[in-house]
Amino acid sequence: MLRVAGHSMAAAIAVSLLHDDNPWWLLAAWLVLVALAVFNTVKIEHRLSNIDSRVMTRSEFTGHARAIAMMAALWSLPMLGLFTFGDEGDHHAMWTVLAMLAAGSAANMAQAPISSLVWASVCGLASAISFVISGEPLLAMSSLAFSAIIIVGSVSTARTFLIARIAEAGAAEKDEVVSLLLREFEENEADWLWQVDPQGRIRAASPRFAFALGLDPKQAEGQRLIELVAGERWQAGTLPPSLHELAERLKRRESFSNLTVQAEFASGRRWWELSGTPAFDDSGRFTGFRGVGSDVTEQRESSEKIAWLARYDTLTGLPNRLMLTESVNEALRYSAQWKARCAFLMIDLDRFKSVNDSLGHHIGDKLLAQVAQRLQQVIGPNEQVGRLGGDEFAVVVRDASRASYVADLAQAIIAAIAAPYSVDNHTLYIGASIGSALGPRDGSNVETLMRNADLALYRAKDEGGNAHARFEPTLHANAEERLKLEASLRHAIGKQELELAFQPVVNTRSEHVVSFEALLRWNSKDHGFVSPAKFIPLAEDTRLIVPIGEWVLREACREAMTWPNAIRVAVNVSGEQLLEPNFASTVVRALADTGLPSHRLEVEVTESVFLRDGRTARQTLEEILALGCSIALDDFGTGYSSLGYLRTLRFSTIKVDRSFVQGAAQNNAESLAIINAVVAMANSLEMSTTAEGVEDAAQAAMIRDLGCTKIQGYYFGRPMPALEARSLVVKRRNIAAA
Repeated sequence: MLRVAGHSMAAAIAVSLLHDDNPWWLLAAWLVLVALAVFNTVKIEHRLSNIDSRVMTRSEFTGHARAIAMMAALWSLPMLGLFTFGDEGDHHAMWTVLAMLAAGSAANMAQAPISSLVWASVCGLASAISFVISGEPLLAMSSLAFSAIIIVGSVSTARTFLIARIAEAGAAEKDEVVSLLLREFEENEADWLWQVDPQGRIRAASPRFAFALGLDPKQAEGQRLIELVAGERWQAGTLPPSLHELAERLKRRESFSNLTVQAEFASGRRWWELSGTPAFDDSGRFTGFRGVGSDVTEQRESSEKIAWLARYDTLTGLPNRLMLTESVNEALRYSAQWKARCAFLMIDLDRFKSVNDSLGHHIGDKLLAQVAQRLQQVIGPNEQVGRLGGDEFAVVVRDASRASYVADLAQAIIAAIAAPYSVDNHTLYIGASIGSALGPRDGSNVETLMRNADLALYRAKDEGGNAHARFEPTLHANAEERLKLEASLRHAIGKQELELAFQPVVNTRSEHVVSFEALLRWNSKDHGFVSPAKFIPLAEDTRLIVPIGEWVLREACREAMTWPNAIRVAVNVSGEQLLEPNFASTVVRALADTGLPSHRLEVEVTESVFLRDGRTARQTLEEILALGCSIALDDFGTGYSSLGYLRTLRFSTIKVDRSFVQGAAQNNAESLAIINAVVAMANSLEMSTTAEGVEDAAQAAMIRDLGCTKIQGYYFGRPMPALEARSLVVKRRNIAAA
């Protein structure tokens, strides 16, 4: 429309200049041609209105240039003599009209420089020729110069326009790429974008950020970020430290990265990780903050759970060994600072192993959880209780300056644990042995204090359990002696320090020797004669009982080969041996190496072997029975007696413990009842019975009257060396023959 208006005004001026000196029909024809040329040009440019979004073809470029050239040529006709000018003023005025059209075209068509170039070239050349013909060379040169200026200006303007369009297109492309990336970031990641104004109010809330806030984007717009994240704490004025730090960063306009913030919402507590940087406009004015955030609640909870698992016991919820160690260290530091005393109590449950082995780990775990609850009820704010592992617990006392404090606490713990437990319809009874050490008297560091409490615990268990023992310096001597004994015991077989003694077992009626029980003795070169009550438990604790037991089995079978065929040898087998893989193969090797028939070997076990791993023990004993050996159940009635294994295993003999024999000799009704019950049960199961600990003729007669099958005790012979056992067999055989 600007082109049409400009050409209309120029045509009106031209008509006013030419109408007096030229025929009207010529002027009218020229105006019609100019109008048609302008219409054609406008029509072509209308078709090129969308050229910004596509590429101009060669034919379109040529057609547009041709239309401009035609229009310029029509406007140049008055200057080239088609019309007569009244005077030089009209001639100059017409040139001015053409110059104005050229300038207007250059200003209006900067994006299409071809229009200006063609128009200025055609009209400028025509005007120069016209001025040369009229004898005005100066104006001709001015006309060419003006046309050159128009051409150069048009090219320069077109270049500037082109650069601006290219930059605009690049910026638009960048904006599109950034928008695409941000959209993809929010759609495919758990993170979100956030923005706040200088007052900390949310603006341009993204959908994902609004979702994290639990709001719609429109609801979140304009609300204070800190207030939304603080939740109910905002009104209470109790902001967590993380929100205080976020507020300070926003206030000081400081950039921050990976700031963990505690957020409170109606749905619960969440943890956010925010990064942000201050934003400024072109004039350097602060416009707010923008950044990214993500919900790290799951990662935070996982980290907290890992940290909890590292310091607490999962079964009982009590502090574990690591945390207890830290507590002991803190208690020692407190004692050193205030010249006070602290204490460490180590607790071991008595008879828990029997419960665990007989009823299963599931019941055992529930029992441990109840023990933990009772311990927590006993201790006060001055103590911390924890679980060391297995059935061992510990208590750290921060201030134990009062003399009887530790003893009173230990007795309270023993009483609490001794009360009956109800676990899955089972009524259970256990006890507790406690060893205590005072710091810094009994240890100025964690390791020493805990070790000394452990030594005191060993003493409490050695005294029968269900007791409290304090650490004493002599316990170190006992521990050192134990270590020395262990070192010597490891080399006892190689140094030939072990030997066997044999105690006879006789028939109750005939009093003939029917078997010998092999008993282990240790005469150490370093320690002298060591009691079996001392070194046998040590061998079991250190598992030295396995190689020692194998040696005993082999030597007992070898010695039995020197006796008459009717006499058996009985060998005690520890639970540690029965739990060894392929123990039956050890028995086979001993019989094969010595040539002893399997029916002459009797394996003696106690009830305790069924408490640790009854299934494995029963399977091993069944394999031994399959070899043809017999099995005797020793110390029946003194432990966790169960008739279940009597029903499933074919024991050859049940041995009545010496305590019942001595009780019966003193007319103890309970002992007499137990012996009668054992004899009756053994007879019904076709088993023999052996009474241990018979020391005189009266006891022998009593046992005979009670119906026991065999007798063992000092009355018929003490444990004797192998040579004496052989002599006894020969002597009794000769007496019988006579």
